[in-house]
Order: sequence, then structure tokens, then C-alpha cells
Amino acid sequence: MNVGVCRINLRLPENESLKGKRRILKSIVSRVGNKFNVAIAEVDNGDMWQLATIGICCVSNDRRHANEVMSRVVDFIINSRPDAEILDYEIEIIPVS
Repeated sequence: MNVGVCRINLRLPENESLKGKRRILKSIVSRVGNKFNVAIAEVDNGDMWQLATIGICCVSNDRRHANEVMSRVVDFIINSRPDAEILDYEIEIIPVS
């Protein structure tokens, strides 16, 4: 079994409030979770209204598949949310026995 973990740091340059940030993140979380069947949540920068960090996790029996899912999630966020700029991201595949 392999666990794919991705941490994405986002900048929301046009956002002006925590309420606006919650609206954007709620949309991202629900769309990504439904489309890719992954666990996703905001994990850091909760009090900063122009920065957000989200964590994504999937479980697969194939290491390559887990990496592909994480890469597709990142691409989906880049292409579907022009109001959320990805500053950086990190993907890690953890083998679990």
C-alpha cells in the first residue's frame, strides 16, 4: 500500500477577507474531493487572508498511480482556479507495509 501526500501553498492575490478565502477554499476542496476521490483540507495559514496551505492525501496499491493522482490534482487546481496562484507544492509517496 502507498500513501500519496501533497502540500500546496496558495496565494489568493485578489482576496480581501477571510470570508472570501473560505469561499475560494471551500470550492477547491469540494471540487477536488469529488473529482479525484481524495482527502483534502486546509492545513496551515488559517488566519492569513491571502495565503493558504492545503493538504491532499490518497491511498493506492500502486506507487505510480498515487503520484499520478497527486499530479493531476495540482494540474486541476492550476487550470481551474485562476484566482488561486500556486506558490509551490510538494508531493511525497510513502510506502506502508
